[in-house]
Amino acid sequence: MSGKLPRAVGLLGGGVIGGGWAARFLLNGVDVRLYGPSAIAVERVQKMLCAARRAYRQLTQVTLPAEGALTVVHSVADAVHGVDLVQESAPERLDLKRELLATASRAAASEILICSSTSSIRPSLLQDGANHPERLLVAHPFNPVYLLPLVELCAGRHTAPEALARAAEIYRAIGMHPLVVRNEVDGFIANRLQEALWREALWLVHDDLATVQEVDDAVCYSFGLRRPIMGPLLTYRMACGGTGMREAMERLGPYLKWPLSRLTDVPKLTDAFLDKLAGQADAQAKASKFTEQTRDDCLVALLQGLRSQRHGAGEAVASWEQRLRDNALQLAAGDSNPLRSPTLQMPSD
Repeated sequence: MSGKLPRAVGLLGGGVIGGGWAARFLLNGVDVRLYGPSAIAVERVQKMLCAARRAYRQLTQVTLPAEGALTVVHSVADAVHGVDLVQESAPERLDLKRELLATASRAAASEILICSSTSSIRPSLLQDGANHPERLLVAHPFNPVYLLPLVELCAGRHTAPEALARAAEIYRAIGMHPLVVRNEVDGFIANRLQEALWREALWLVHDDLATVQEVDDAVCYSFGLRRPIMGPLLTYRMACGGTGMREAMERLGPYLKWPLSRLTDVPKLTDAFLDKLAGQADAQAKASKFTEQTRDDCLVALLQGLRSQRHGAGEAVASWEQRLRDNALQLAAGDSNPLRSPTLQMPSD
């Protein structure tokens, strides 16, 4: 594990995604150098780190390594100094990201990996103006970064294959599931799937076919529970009794010609529609009292259940825990001092 983990990472941006990266790296024992221009960036990262500590205490009983050190810096050059990986998580603006990545590439040693957390921009567009663009790629995570294992890796036209392999090794060492996007495409894989569902949800509310609550219930109480276990393609194959995909498509494919959705169309965001959408969503949020802590608790419970079956995202958790165990045993084997028992906070349940 020590061979795969970076000594330190430089984070450019301390927002929701940057803060999530900080928490995941720090709790895996990696030092973090954080450059966040926002005045509240450090406060936000500290708050997210507390949330991640709490979530990890519920998620695993395996002893975590000693936390990495968080150092706040005031320039991009300082953030990339002495690190093995740079992770950019600035707002989704091409000009801003290009400038940050170009500055980082000029200041970082030529062998340092530089990754962008962009959720939609193709990496070739981000490589323009960068020094040594062969080490620059996209590593797109999902919120909360410290809990959700998926990270989509996408190479640009100049990215070297070995850079992609090194990045996958690093993210796997901190408990993530690297998914390599075969070809550059806007939005990569998961967000294109998410947006298709989001578009249809907007149309259902826009056309008064369902309320915000009804749309959410339709997903949360049915196929939404299957998604952590089966993707959409496997779901439809299983619906045909587990037959092959060809047989499934021959049976279900004709339904795709039915006008069951408005997938490629988007409703106009008129004031009237936005008022209706916002009113329903605000009322739903007020009634449900759903918080980020609730979200984390649900994700922890789900991940623990999947881990017990070593299936899907639970396999990533189980593999991460095994690496933590192996690393602790290696450290203990080479230490002549008395064996030190780990100190854990006992969960209330």
